[in-house]
Amino acid sequence: MKNTPMNQGVTVAGDAKHTTDNMYSSAPQIAWACKALLEGRTINHATEFMECQGWRLSGIIHVLRKKHGWPIITELRGKGNIGHYFLETGLDIGKLELPRSAKRLLMG
Repeated sequence: MKNTPMNQGVTVAGDAKHTTDNMYSSAPQIAWACKALLEGRTINHATEFMECQGWRLSGIIHVLRKKHGWPIITELRGKGNIGHYFLETGLDIGKLELPRSAKRLLMG
């Protein structure tokens, strides 16, 4: 696909640039979300943006839930129904499966 003004930044499956496109969360963003949740914090898109310049928090949360089995609760708050995310209380966090990026951050 040629990079013309009409499709600039657009990638499609099979495109060589697809895996490096900025549409995906970076390892530091994933690690930040894991660390914040494990610390017992409630996080949202604004927190993510301010603290690690990320913008795909809902995608990170989805992967943590579906791929890693994290029991993350979502509360929609305010006029815009902004998602606020936190872990269930009483959880044994030592039993959570960590993504690779979080393992590196949290385990040295």
